[in-house]
Amino acid sequence: MTTTERFKKFTILHSNDMHGDFLAEAGGEDGHLIGGVSLLSGYINKVRQEEKNVLFVISGDMVQGSVLDKEYKGLSTIEIMNYLAPDVVTLGNHELDYGLPHLLFLEKMANFPIVNANLYIKKYNKRLMNPYIILNVDGFDIMFIGIITEVVLKSLKLDSSIGTFVSLEDAALEVGKICNTYKNDDIDLTVVLTHIGFEQDKKLAAMLDPEWGVDMIIGGHSHTFLEQPAEVNNILIAQAGVGTDQIGRFDIVVDDDTNSIVEWKWQLLPVDNNLAGPDPEIEKLIATFQESVDRKYNRLVGRLARQLTHPKREEETELGNLFADIFAQLDKFDVAMVASGGIRGTKLGSLVTLRDLKEVFPYDNVLYKLKVTGLQLSKIFSHVMRLENRIPDKSAYLQVSKGVEAVYRDAEEKLESLSINGQPVQDEQHYTICIERYRFHNSEHSLGVTQEELTKLAAPKVVTTSSQDVVEEYFSHHQNIDSHIEGRFVYK
Repeated sequence: MTTTERFKKFTILHSNDMHGDFLAEAGGEDGHLIGGVSLLSGYINKVRQEEKNVLFVISGDMVQGSVLDKEYKGLSTIEIMNYLAPDVVTLGNHELDYGLPHLLFLEKMANFPIVNANLYIKKYNKRLMNPYIILNVDGFDIMFIGIITEVVLKSLKLDSSIGTFVSLEDAALEVGKICNTYKNDDIDLTVVLTHIGFEQDKKLAAMLDPEWGVDMIIGGHSHTFLEQPAEVNNILIAQAGVGTDQIGRFDIVVDDDTNSIVEWKWQLLPVDNNLAGPDPEIEKLIATFQESVDRKYNRLVGRLARQLTHPKREEETELGNLFADIFAQLDKFDVAMVASGGIRGTKLGSLVTLRDLKEVFPYDNVLYKLKVTGLQLSKIFSHVMRLENRIPDKSAYLQVSKGVEAVYRDAEEKLESLSINGQPVQDEQHYTICIERYRFHNSEHSLGVTQEELTKLAAPKVVTTSSQDVVEEYFSHHQNIDSHIEGRFVYK
């Protein structure tokens, strides 16, 4: 074998959490475009022409987050992804947003392989997807394995027929099982595509046996921007932020004799018109979807008194308070709760189109009315206000409706006081709360109380099957809406 045959260079481009971010945005100087799949496609095409061995991979959450994706329930996204032609993709939690049957339909539409090793149809103990794929690139065999964990899946999962391993440790064993079974095929490079978050990626890397031969983890979910990859247990770990405003690029040299990376360079490149020219063909494809979406969504639905913001999901915000207050008036609830992570934009207004509203509040939900004791309500607030729920981008943080004042003492990890409309909450008194379907079905994880506790006083009652309809109607019948941060949550 010649030296040239033994050492081969590969370029791996990677994206994650694209969330239907298809359109370029103007930014900075006049005419300067940032992001969007047209520029992304232009760059991928450029690299494919310049380099011999190029792979493009996506680490989950292609869908959800844009009106264009929502209107077509991911069909537009898969068509656009087919055009980008990734070599392999793994699932994120949002790929399940439209339900299991629809996900399987989307998979059939995809012209690219989707891998996941540890999602199972529980009743039959059958894997939902192919666990891995081995691609032969220029004579070298490269294995890709897909991983997601129960903690990530829980953040939105409503389909009880799908399960996964409950822990990172079990996911690590699944990687080992696949590597042990197929390493005799002389795999030259092993890449794990994950959607579990950067910190979990590092923990996973530490659990992997070096004998399994994993070389890289390319991840998603935590929307992490890196200056350089982490390196744990001789495994390179990278992620490429969120959306299409940037792309990760690995240039690596692989040794066929040792099946290892001997040289590497990584860059997080801004996707703009300095990086590459736009791809006119993909722009035509997007335009076919965009025309009907524009007609439907560009109408004005309401006006705010001023622009309202939601800068961080782990703290009380103006928009969070507004949405919680809208739901509270549905049935004169004592407390209405809204998932802070479900508010996907940082600002809204003052003029609000239907597109603006759907992009800021993209997830439709069934809302439940529940009756609880004051003791149970205090238990819920103790759970929600914990320090671990205030980690940046943590989806467990909640926004609450007007009249609530909850005081939490961090040092003691204790709820100090809870009052509603100036009256302290009494342990034995009964209160009505409004929560989304997910919070109800996963109440132990998200609220710190079991479903049995929540339904002890009364059966749950559906107050609306569409939280989006409620918000749209409210905006249509109220003008110059305002909302302020009032100290509904107080931390000491």
